[in-house]
Amino acid sequence: MPAPIRLRELIRTIRTARTQAEEREMIQKECAAIRSSFREEDNTYRCRNVAKLLYMHMLGYPAHFGQLECLKLIASQKFTDKRIGYLGAMLLLDERQDVHLLMTNCIKNDLNHSTQYVQGLALCTLGCMGSSEMCRDLAGEVEKLLKTSNSYLRKKAALCAVHVIRKVPELMEMFLPATKNLLNEKNHGVLHTSVVLLTEMCERSPDMLAHFRKVSLVPQLVRILKNLIMSGYSPEHDVSGISDPFLQVRILRLLRILGRNDDDSSEAMNDILAQVATNTETSKNVGNAILYETVLTIMDIKSESGLRVLAINILGRFLLNNDKNIRYVALTSLLKTVQTDHNAVQRHRSTIVDCLKDLDVSIKRRAMELSFALVNGNNVRGMMKELLYFLDSCEPEFKADCASGIFLAAEKYAPSKRWHIDTIMRVLTTAGSYVRDDAVPNLIQLITNSVEMHAYTVQRLYKAILGDYSQQPLVQVASWCIGEYGDLLVSGQCEEEEPIQVTEDEVLDILESVLISNMSASVTRGYALTAIMKLSTRFTCTVNRIKKVVSIYGSSIDVELQQRAVEYNALFKKYDHMRPALLERMPVMEKITTNGPTEIVQTNGETEPAVLETKPPPSGLQPASQANDLLDLLGGSDITPVIPTAPTSKPASAGGELLDLLGDLNLTGSPVSAPAPQIAQPPFLLDGLSSQPLFNDIAAGIPSITAYNKNGLKIDFTFERSNTNPSVTVITIQASNSTELDMTDFVFQAAVPKTFQLQLLSPSSSVIPAFNSGTITQVIKVLNPQKQQLRMRIKLTYNHKGSAMQDLAEVNNFPPQSWQ
Repeated sequence: MPAPIRLRELIRTIRTARTQAEEREMIQKECAAIRSSFREEDNTYRCRNVAKLLYMHMLGYPAHFGQLECLKLIASQKFTDKRIGYLGAMLLLDERQDVHLLMTNCIKNDLNHSTQYVQGLALCTLGCMGSSEMCRDLAGEVEKLLKTSNSYLRKKAALCAVHVIRKVPELMEMFLPATKNLLNEKNHGVLHTSVVLLTEMCERSPDMLAHFRKVSLVPQLVRILKNLIMSGYSPEHDVSGISDPFLQVRILRLLRILGRNDDDSSEAMNDILAQVATNTETSKNVGNAILYETVLTIMDIKSESGLRVLAINILGRFLLNNDKNIRYVALTSLLKTVQTDHNAVQRHRSTIVDCLKDLDVSIKRRAMELSFALVNGNNVRGMMKELLYFLDSCEPEFKADCASGIFLAAEKYAPSKRWHIDTIMRVLTTAGSYVRDDAVPNLIQLITNSVEMHAYTVQRLYKAILGDYSQQPLVQVASWCIGEYGDLLVSGQCEEEEPIQVTEDEVLDILESVLISNMSASVTRGYALTAIMKLSTRFTCTVNRIKKVVSIYGSSIDVELQQRAVEYNALFKKYDHMRPALLERMPVMEKITTNGPTEIVQTNGETEPAVLETKPPPSGLQPASQANDLLDLLGGSDITPVIPTAPTSKPASAGGELLDLLGDLNLTGSPVSAPAPQIAQPPFLLDGLSSQPLFNDIAAGIPSITAYNKNGLKIDFTFERSNTNPSVTVITIQASNSTELDMTDFVFQAAVPKTFQLQLLSPSSSVIPAFNSGTITQVIKVLNPQKQQLRMRIKLTYNHKGSAMQDLAEVNNFPPQSWQ
């Protein structure tokens, strides 16, 4: 059989191929020849064939059929064969294939070979692809080589030990004695691999970390690092004028691990870190790499305040570097440290803001995030000016995040309400289509609470939407404000700026244009229609025009608009005497906070504070999320959540719920969402409109029931029937405690099927006294328009005897008089 071609000739031949098909044909032909040679057990050219096979493997062609040939080369006594065999094993084998276990004995023999280069091949292979079984079997040989005086073997043994520790962490202690003298070695290769080994041990074992702190590893590392800084030119280790930057970086990383949360270690390395930070050359990328690691180490350990300022100043210099990667790294690092060293980072604010103009999108995003982190009460005006300019010119993918950040910063640091409103309106005008859904209700709430700014705001919004309906959130807010404060717009009462002369017809022209505009979404049209309806109580000369517009949309193909129009028409006809009260101006809205002392109970536009302890229940549930948590209590798809005790006022009419309560329309669809913010509206808004007594006398005939009685906690239900709405049953719960200790943080929750509506008012307390010495009372209102049998699931959470208690129960024994 003729001698196979050499590897060099194969490479030259393959490179002559003009197409991929031609190259594939050459490879297949050569693979066939190699297979034939392997079948004939040709030992003469096995090394050459495996070498060619590895080259084909590097090109992406299958070469798995050469795995056993690699093992045969490893078992050979010739160094050239072993070198190719071990290289093939590292490329073609891994621990997922059982074949690799066959070479364990060969590696063991080669680790004890008399030639250091053969030992080095075995160490490299074991450190590259050794499985956990191989590492257990050969860890002893690696540990012996780690103690040898041969620096060539020690550096390879140290790296192999790193692989062994990663595969079998429990073998870590085996290498501990060998690490004592590793840092005394003068060879930089041994020092480098030793630091890598020590870093791996410290990261994987807290016990090892504590041990190395005790044996004064930090002073040794400080000494090595100092020698590197102070040493003169060494051609063997010099890189761009810096002595062995790779070893310096490794030492700095290990110092960072040792100094983290340790005062003594941090104190021992403060001086050397200052020396590295001040003496390292920054004109080359090598020096910047060392400085970056130094900064990370300074910020991660318990360093002195002056040293931290020095580190942040280094990052500030990085921001002026022409290299985009260095600028990105600096911005990312400053973002991590801005919370702990805010004032030091503030000194570089102008440089950070300049990065907003960078062409690189990654740098731009980091600069935007850091800019928002730097906003405070002192610089809010200047920073918002820069960020608004950025919002105006940035790419679309930045606008949503930037707008949200401006909203949050303005809410937190606004110097005045007028500035706050102007800023948010500027955002809506610039990037209205990109703002998140909560922007509209938040701005409406801000405007409502700024009573003195109503005339100014409605005038600004009216100007903003003249002829431009592209920014839908802006149009929604403007429609709501015009509906609420249209009388102020027409009367020209604005004092903050020159008032404009607007007639009632011109205002209605704008809202009608919103209704018919192709750019208006269905939600926006709902806002506009409701605004027109509200203006029927604010305007005097255009009521007939408003009636006509509303009646037109009673036949709209948009079901939402149609239902609104039908209900508003009913208000004009049958309930015209109630229209002014129902469409009166919204009161000041109070935000519900989960940790505040009071909540606001809203009933028909009148607020009455109800004192309520709002400590979160011990199970981790927050009051704000309790309604959502109840959705699965009944275990079916027909569940309606509890309506919160203190809903925020709804800046529009009650939509579909309104006439259901009036009893005028038998609507089969789901209640219509209001065109204003998606905020829950109390379904009992008509309670109190009548001068009749709230509850009639037949309630005295409804027997009370015991809904829950377990573990000393007893809950009784008593019933009353509302006189203003016969479909409303008022349930008063009384919770008593017969145990010897108080029950604290008591929270009662309830859920009913979707055919009912439920409202929970505030409880009298959150502590149930022991020995039945007192009770907690809480009122539940249930709307049952279809007179169905009432059923309810309740959820109880409280603290008792130091433990968090939680229980679910179903109440089905309601007396017929309570729901018929």
